[in-house]
Amino acid sequence: MTTTSAPDQRIRILVVEDEESFVDALNIGLTREGFDVTIARDGQEGLSLFQAKTFDLVLLDLMLPKVSGLDVCRSIRATSDLPIIIVSAKGEEVDMVLMLEIGADDYVTKPYRLRELVARIRAVLRRREGHTAAPESEEVLIHSSLRLDVDARRCYVGEAEVKLRKKEFALLQLLMENPGRVLTREVLIDRVWGNDYVGDTKTLDVHIKRLRSLIEEDPKAPAYITTVRGVGYRLESTK
Repeated sequence: MTTTSAPDQRIRILVVEDEESFVDALNIGLTREGFDVTIARDGQEGLSLFQAKTFDLVLLDLMLPKVSGLDVCRSIRATSDLPIIIVSAKGEEVDMVLMLEIGADDYVTKPYRLRELVARIRAVLRRREGHTAAPESEEVLIHSSLRLDVDARRCYVGEAEVKLRKKEFALLQLLMENPGRVLTREVLIDRVWGNDYVGDTKTLDVHIKRLRSLIEEDPKAPAYITTVRGVGYRLESTK
Protein backbone atom coordinates (compact mmCIF):
# COMPACT_ATOMS: atom_id res chain seq x y z
CA MET A 1 0.00 0.00 0.00
CA THR A 2 1.47 3.32 -1.07
CA THR A 3 1.69 6.09 1.49
CA THR A 4 2.85 9.00 -0.66
CA SER A 5 0.59 11.23 -2.76
CA ALA A 6 1.52 12.63 -6.12
CA PRO A 7 2.24 16.38 -6.03
CA ASP A 8 -1.12 17.31 -7.60
CA GLN A 9 -3.20 15.21 -5.20
CA ARG A 10 -4.72 16.31 -1.94
CA ILE A 11 -3.38 14.69 1.20
CA ARG A 12 -5.78 11.89 2.16
CA ILE A 13 -6.47 11.52 5.86
CA LEU A 14 -8.39 8.71 7.52
CA VAL A 15 -10.01 10.06 10.69
CA VAL A 16 -11.09 7.31 13.10
CA GLU A 17 -13.20 9.08 15.71
CA ASP A 18 -16.56 8.30 17.35
CA GLU A 19 -17.34 11.59 19.12
CA GLU A 20 -19.69 13.44 16.80
CA SER A 21 -18.64 16.90 18.02
CA PHE A 22 -15.03 16.13 17.06
CA VAL A 23 -16.04 14.37 13.82
CA ASP A 24 -17.96 17.38 12.51
CA ALA A 25 -15.26 19.88 13.51
CA LEU A 26 -12.46 17.76 12.05
CA ASN A 27 -14.29 17.11 8.79
CA ILE A 28 -15.00 20.79 8.24
CA GLY A 29 -11.69 22.11 9.56
CA LEU A 30 -9.37 19.66 7.80
CA THR A 31 -11.30 19.97 4.53
CA ARG A 32 -10.91 23.76 4.69
CA GLU A 33 -7.17 23.22 5.17
CA GLY A 34 -7.07 21.35 1.87
CA PHE A 35 -7.08 17.75 3.09
CA ASP A 36 -9.24 14.96 1.67
CA VAL A 37 -10.99 13.54 4.74
CA THR A 38 -12.55 10.11 5.19
CA ILE A 39 -14.38 9.39 8.46
CA ALA A 40 -14.62 6.08 10.32
CA ARG A 41 -16.75 6.06 13.48
CA ASP A 42 -15.36 2.91 15.08
CA GLY A 43 -12.18 0.85 14.99
CA GLN A 44 -13.61 -1.92 12.83
CA GLU A 45 -14.74 0.55 10.16
CA GLY A 46 -11.35 2.24 10.36
CA LEU A 47 -9.51 -1.01 9.60
CA SER A 48 -11.92 -1.82 6.76
CA LEU A 49 -11.37 1.58 5.15
CA PHE A 50 -7.61 1.27 5.61
CA GLN A 51 -7.67 -2.03 3.72
CA ALA A 52 -9.98 -0.75 0.98
CA LYS A 53 -8.45 2.65 0.21
CA THR A 54 -5.11 4.45 0.07
CA PHE A 55 -4.34 7.14 2.64
CA ASP A 56 -1.42 9.40 3.49
CA LEU A 57 -2.04 9.59 7.26
CA VAL A 58 -4.33 8.21 9.95
CA LEU A 59 -5.72 10.38 12.75
CA LEU A 60 -6.73 7.82 15.34
CA ASP A 61 -8.71 8.21 18.56
CA LEU A 62 -7.82 5.80 21.37
CA MET A 63 -11.26 5.22 22.88
CA LEU A 64 -13.23 3.59 20.07
CA PRO A 65 -16.12 1.12 19.94
CA LYS A 66 -15.75 -2.40 18.49
CA VAL A 67 -11.93 -2.26 18.10
CA SER A 68 -9.79 -0.03 20.32
CA GLY A 69 -7.49 2.62 18.89
CA LEU A 70 -4.47 0.75 20.25
CA ASP A 71 -5.48 -2.42 18.40
CA VAL A 72 -6.16 -0.44 15.23
CA CYS A 73 -2.69 1.10 15.47
CA ARG A 74 -1.08 -2.29 16.01
CA SER A 75 -2.93 -3.78 13.04
CA ILE A 76 -1.97 -0.96 10.69
CA ARG A 77 1.64 -0.95 11.85
CA ALA A 78 1.92 -4.71 11.30
CA THR A 79 1.61 -4.20 7.54
CA SER A 80 2.31 -0.53 6.83
CA ASP A 81 4.51 2.41 7.82
CA LEU A 82 1.64 4.83 7.17
CA PRO A 83 1.99 7.86 9.48
CA ILE A 84 -0.32 7.61 12.51
CA ILE A 85 -1.22 10.41 14.92
CA ILE A 86 -2.98 9.25 18.07
CA VAL A 87 -5.68 11.43 19.64
CA SER A 88 -6.23 10.81 23.33
CA ALA A 89 -8.04 12.42 26.23
CA LYS A 90 -5.29 11.04 28.44
CA GLY A 91 -1.92 12.68 29.02
CA GLU A 92 -0.17 10.42 31.51
CA GLU A 93 3.34 9.30 30.63
CA VAL A 94 2.33 5.61 30.64
CA ASP A 95 -0.11 6.32 27.81
CA MET A 96 2.53 8.26 25.86
CA VAL A 97 4.99 5.40 26.22
CA LEU A 98 2.42 2.88 25.03
CA MET A 99 1.44 4.99 22.02
CA LEU A 100 5.04 5.33 20.90
CA GLU A 101 5.83 1.68 21.56
CA ILE A 102 3.04 0.48 19.27
CA GLY A 103 4.37 2.64 16.46
CA ALA A 104 2.48 5.95 16.54
CA ASP A 105 4.37 8.86 14.98
CA ASP A 106 2.88 11.50 17.25
CA TYR A 107 0.00 12.10 19.64
CA VAL A 108 -2.34 14.95 20.50
CA THR A 109 -4.35 15.22 23.70
CA LYS A 110 -7.95 16.44 23.82
CA PRO A 111 -9.00 19.15 23.82
CA TYR A 112 -6.77 20.52 21.08
CA ARG A 113 -6.79 23.45 18.68
CA LEU A 114 -7.25 22.74 15.00
CA ARG A 115 -4.25 24.93 14.19
CA GLU A 116 -1.97 22.79 16.39
CA LEU A 117 -3.37 19.57 14.94
CA VAL A 118 -2.82 20.74 11.36
CA ALA A 119 0.74 21.78 12.22
CA ARG A 120 1.43 18.33 13.66
CA ILE A 121 -0.08 16.60 10.63
CA ARG A 122 2.08 18.59 8.24
CA ALA A 123 5.18 18.11 10.38
CA VAL A 124 4.72 14.32 10.48
CA LEU A 125 4.20 14.21 6.71
CA ARG A 126 7.30 16.34 6.08
CA ARG A 127 9.42 14.17 8.38
CA ARG A 128 8.24 11.01 6.63
CA GLU A 129 8.88 12.51 3.21
CA GLY A 130 12.34 13.61 4.28
CA HIS A 131 13.29 10.13 5.48
CA THR A 132 12.08 8.10 2.50
CA ALA A 133 15.59 7.93 1.08
CA ALA A 134 18.21 7.38 3.75
CA PRO A 135 21.77 8.19 2.79
CA GLU A 136 24.06 5.25 2.22
CA SER A 137 26.60 4.57 4.94
CA GLU A 138 29.02 1.83 5.88
CA GLU A 139 29.60 3.26 9.31
CA VAL A 140 29.73 1.02 12.37
CA LEU A 141 29.75 2.82 15.73
CA ILE A 142 31.21 1.04 18.75
CA HIS A 143 31.01 2.26 22.32
CA SER A 144 31.91 -0.13 25.12
CA SER A 145 29.56 -3.12 24.58
CA LEU A 146 27.28 -1.14 22.26
CA ARG A 147 27.61 -1.64 18.52
CA LEU A 148 25.53 0.22 15.95
CA ASP A 149 25.66 -0.90 12.33
CA VAL A 150 24.37 2.22 10.61
CA ASP A 151 24.23 0.70 7.14
CA ALA A 152 22.26 -2.37 8.22
CA ARG A 153 20.36 -0.40 10.89
CA ARG A 154 21.08 -3.02 13.55
CA CYS A 155 22.01 -2.54 17.18
CA TYR A 156 23.86 -4.94 19.48
CA VAL A 157 24.51 -4.97 23.19
CA GLY A 158 27.36 -7.41 23.55
CA GLU A 159 26.43 -10.29 21.27
CA ALA A 160 22.68 -9.78 21.62
CA GLU A 161 20.79 -7.82 19.01
CA VAL A 162 18.15 -5.38 20.24
CA LYS A 163 15.37 -4.11 18.02
CA LEU A 164 15.14 -0.32 17.87
CA ARG A 165 12.48 1.81 16.26
CA LYS A 166 13.53 4.53 13.81
CA LYS A 167 13.59 7.38 16.30
CA GLU A 168 15.35 5.26 18.93
CA PHE A 169 18.01 4.27 16.41
CA ALA A 170 18.49 7.89 15.31
CA LEU A 171 18.80 9.07 18.92
CA LEU A 172 21.35 6.41 19.81
CA GLN A 173 23.33 7.07 16.64
CA LEU A 174 23.49 10.78 17.42
CA LEU A 175 24.58 10.14 21.00
CA MET A 176 27.20 7.57 19.92
CA GLU A 177 28.60 10.03 17.38
CA ASN A 178 29.13 12.49 20.25
CA PRO A 179 30.39 10.43 23.23
CA GLY A 180 30.91 12.41 26.41
CA ARG A 181 29.24 15.48 24.94
CA VAL A 182 26.03 16.90 26.39
CA LEU A 183 23.37 17.17 23.69
CA THR A 184 20.56 19.51 24.62
CA ARG A 185 16.95 18.48 24.24
CA GLU A 186 16.57 21.12 21.55
CA VAL A 187 19.49 19.73 19.53
CA LEU A 188 18.22 16.15 19.81
CA ILE A 189 14.71 17.13 18.76
CA ASP A 190 15.98 19.23 15.88
CA ARG A 191 18.28 16.48 14.57
CA VAL A 192 15.90 13.54 15.04
CA TRP A 193 12.42 15.05 14.61
CA GLY A 194 13.34 18.03 12.46
CA ASN A 195 13.11 21.77 13.05
CA ASP A 196 9.41 21.71 12.16
CA TYR A 197 8.57 19.62 15.23
CA VAL A 198 5.52 20.93 17.08
CA GLY A 199 5.20 20.13 20.78
CA ASP A 200 7.18 19.92 24.01
CA THR A 201 10.13 17.71 25.00
CA LYS A 202 8.00 14.96 26.55
CA THR A 203 8.19 12.88 23.36
CA LEU A 204 12.01 12.93 23.51
CA ASP A 205 12.02 11.91 27.18
CA VAL A 206 9.66 9.01 26.47
CA HIS A 207 11.91 7.76 23.64
CA ILE A 208 15.00 8.01 25.85
CA LYS A 209 13.22 6.05 28.57
CA ARG A 210 12.36 3.26 26.15
CA LEU A 211 15.87 3.29 24.66
CA ARG A 212 17.35 2.85 28.12
CA SER A 213 15.03 -0.08 28.77
CA LEU A 214 16.52 -1.80 25.72
CA ILE A 215 20.26 -1.11 26.11
CA GLU A 216 20.86 -0.53 29.81
CA GLU A 217 21.48 -3.31 32.31
CA ASP A 218 19.65 -1.20 34.89
CA PRO A 219 17.49 1.47 33.21
CA LYS A 220 16.91 3.19 36.55
CA ALA A 221 20.65 3.66 37.00
CA PRO A 222 21.82 4.09 33.40
CA ALA A 223 25.47 3.54 32.59
CA TYR A 224 25.30 4.67 28.96
CA ILE A 225 22.73 7.44 28.53
CA THR A 226 22.76 9.82 31.46
CA THR A 227 20.56 12.83 32.11
CA VAL A 228 22.07 16.27 32.53
CA ARG A 229 19.28 17.87 34.51
CA GLY A 230 17.73 20.88 32.86
CA VAL A 231 19.92 20.53 29.77
CA GLY A 232 19.71 17.22 27.93
CA TYR A 233 21.43 13.85 27.64
CA ARG A 234 24.95 12.49 27.32
CA LEU A 235 26.46 9.19 26.26
CA GLU A 236 29.06 8.53 28.93
CA SER A 237 32.62 8.17 27.68
CA THR A 238 34.06 4.68 27.83
CA LYS A 239 36.16 4.27 30.93
